[in-house]
Amino acid sequence: MNTLQEEALKEMKTAIHKWFEEQENRIDIEGLGKRTTLQIGIFNFVMLDYRPGRTRVDSSKSVGSAAGKKSMKASPFTREQVLHEVQPLLAEIVRKRLDKLETSPLINYRFTLQGTFATMDGLVELTVLETVYEEKKRQLLERIQSYIEKKLEKGSYPTSRLETFFLARHLLDPYLFPEPEAAKTIALFDRIQKLNKERGEALAEHRRDIIRALTHWAENVFLPRYYDVTRSDYRTNEYVIKPDAVLENKDEPNQPIDLLLYGAVMIIRYEPNFNKSMGQTFLELAKQLGSGKAARMLKEGSDSFSQEDVHMRHELVECKANDVFSLITVVIRKEEAGAYERAISFILFLLRKDFPKSYKIKLKSTVREALPVKGLAKSDTHRFFANALAYSELHLLLEEYAREAMEEFEWYEDTESEKSVMPGSYAVFGLGLSSERYFPLVEAYMDLVDDEHQLVHDKFTAVFAETYGITERSTPTLIACLLRSHDSLKLKIQPELESEDKLSLLVQHIETLSDDEAERVLYPIWGKVEKLVALSRKAQEPRKELLLRLLKAAGKF
Repeated sequence: MNTLQEEALKEMKTAIHKWFEEQENRIDIEGLGKRTTLQIGIFNFVMLDYRPGRTRVDSSKSVGSAAGKKSMKASPFTREQVLHEVQPLLAEIVRKRLDKLETSPLINYRFTLQGTFATMDGLVELTVLETVYEEKKRQLLERIQSYIEKKLEKGSYPTSRLETFFLARHLLDPYLFPEPEAAKTIALFDRIQKLNKERGEALAEHRRDIIRALTHWAENVFLPRYYDVTRSDYRTNEYVIKPDAVLENKDEPNQPIDLLLYGAVMIIRYEPNFNKSMGQTFLELAKQLGSGKAARMLKEGSDSFSQEDVHMRHELVECKANDVFSLITVVIRKEEAGAYERAISFILFLLRKDFPKSYKIKLKSTVREALPVKGLAKSDTHRFFANALAYSELHLLLEEYAREAMEEFEWYEDTESEKSVMPGSYAVFGLGLSSERYFPLVEAYMDLVDDEHQLVHDKFTAVFAETYGITERSTPTLIACLLRSHDSLKLKIQPELESEDKLSLLVQHIETLSDDEAERVLYPIWGKVEKLVALSRKAQEPRKELLLRLLKAAGKF
């Protein structure tokens, strides 16, 4: 090697040694290794990113994201030199460092050093070193089996999320289990959910870890066998089936494709709305491979529900549901309260059995009611609930539905952008405008609504204010609405607040808020705080004092 090449190699060696030394000097090594028996090592991957003058080594797989940037200095290596001279030298250096850490909790049972190298011929990406520690692998497999037997098969208590995090990844690790036993793996994932079913938030976390493990396995292990995959950090992966792709035993039980279908259903049922399309993509890809089960699921829904659950026939109404497409079809045969009561009960039953909350209704009805709130989507889902709200005897059932349906980060499937609404919105809006009895429901809704991605509740707030004005009963609910409002909302209630009694009532409630909350509530009424300051200067007592109290509540005095 010439002098420039030796300096470049020294730069890489220095970066490698620095990374190892930083890890060996960590004070939390032993603690991390003792969190769970299912973690036998911390690091299984390191990326070397060589750019002359700014070489980095990191355990993050995103280190090479600077690949498109030009190096500040030219590389002294050709592609061939990196492949045949640099790579063997670096592999030997890393192997010597690893040999000293074989039994340390720092290193996992399997370790890979990946490299991205700037060369005279452009960037070169290659695996510098890949090694497996068979004894650690044997120990880990024993621990996995022991955990399954003691905590899952014989256990009856909730399990740790950290254990699920590692177990899910281990069961789908092709280096631990080259061909996963689909039926057994699915049974274990179901068992984890059953053991944790009484703890709602914890159950959601376990499911997230299972889904992420299944997604990683699908995208990086299973699907690349049959598809050429184009990956992107900014959009969904693109899949093109390989000419010679053949899925053996595709409709026999206990096949790997069953894990893909299981993962698809988990995503569709439990992931937020913006992720559900991935589940449908997995089903479509399985169908392309010839899976009859995937084809049936796309047409009829997943196997998560019985036929009786998803299809209801009655002389008044017929309802069908497909959880894969988050679609509920309602055919009203006779326009009366009983038809809508049965349809709402059908939907409520499905939601309680974990039907996707981000669903849409396809309605066949001769009635075309609409809520008195401008800006709502002219959708079948809106029309269905508006039609049902016309029957006062159904209002309690609609409240029950709304409380079940409301969930942050979920939206009705037939709305988008500025007309997106959280499930339950139409029932809440209609009930909130029908009677003071439903004010607590409106407040519960506003506590949940995702005001960063939803706007239409401002339209409801404006109608609510016009309907009820400022009263002892309505003011707390109106404030709950305003706390979720946007700058575009303008309420026309200033004339009403000319009444000192009404203004005093509003002041009393706003004084219980934080400065920021108070300012947010005041803005839709008076606009910028400077306008309120100007009004207070011109006002006479006792109105002047009330306006000054509002300004103080907003932290302006």
